[in-house]
Amino acid sequence: MERTNPSLADFNAVLVLLRCGSFRAAAEVLALSPSALSRQITGLEARLGARLFDRDTRNVSPTASGLAFGRVAERMINTAEDGMAEFEAHLSARNGRLTIAGLPSVTAGLLPGLLRSFSAEHPDIDLRIVDALSGSVIEAVEAGVAEIGFTAGTLSARSRLTFQPLMDDRFVAVGAPDGPLRAARDYGWEELVEMPFIAMAQGTSVRELIDGACLRIGHTLAPRFEVAHLATAGALVAEGLGITALPTLTLPVLRTEALVQREIIGFGARRRIGLVRRSGQSLSPSAQAFLSHVRRVLPAQRSA
Repeated sequence: MERTNPSLADFNAVLVLLRCGSFRAAAEVLALSPSALSRQITGLEARLGARLFDRDTRNVSPTASGLAFGRVAERMINTAEDGMAEFEAHLSARNGRLTIAGLPSVTAGLLPGLLRSFSAEHPDIDLRIVDALSGSVIEAVEAGVAEIGFTAGTLSARSRLTFQPLMDDRFVAVGAPDGPLRAARDYGWEELVEMPFIAMAQGTSVRELIDGACLRIGHTLAPRFEVAHLATAGALVAEGLGITALPTLTLPVLRTEALVQREIIGFGARRRIGLVRRSGQSLSPSAQAFLSHVRRVLPAQRSA
């Protein structure tokens, strides 16, 4: 005979009736009338093809089938409660997984502090960091490999991503203590570009801003060295092979204890750091929690 599976309400009604021992007391717990509860139990027994309770006008007692069904009901209710607790934990971002993509300078200079405070608030969220160049960050978020990305600059009008500015990162000159920047003063951009210059490779956000700053003063940069990685630039500068200009967020990647930093006069630009996410798509609770944390801890700085 085909039977309709009991609902969670049926399982719960049987459990409460077993514990209370009367329709009236059980109905009060369930916020039902005794007659409505009686009809529910009678309908359940008919669907199961088994009598669960013997009752008369005053007494109700479980049958052997009723006791067996009660054991099943308890397991089902516990499983449902555990499942809902897991889902509520997911919704409240108490646990989960979050992948964040970011420029190396951001993952090294900005993310550690943010992740430390975020992990203290959400210790059960597993975090994965993908550090990549700007184009790869965009690709990772567009492809869904990462939910959130930290990048620099703005996005193409054709991009399927949303860019939220977070902060403006100023450039400083960096050199060896006994090199061209040994004098403790501010340096004009015009004099810095005449020094032996170690530049980041074409296509990086840093190089785009460097070239733009040179264009504003009518100068074409002719670097002595051109490198792809910040650590390489720092090593060459430390050896006294030249100076460089970098945003402050990149400095933790360098051996700054062996270098000097000087303010730049007339550079004319700052690197805008922001978050990217896919447009029109809901973030996971973990990503929403992280985004709220970033907005609270690191308010957007609009000044140029």
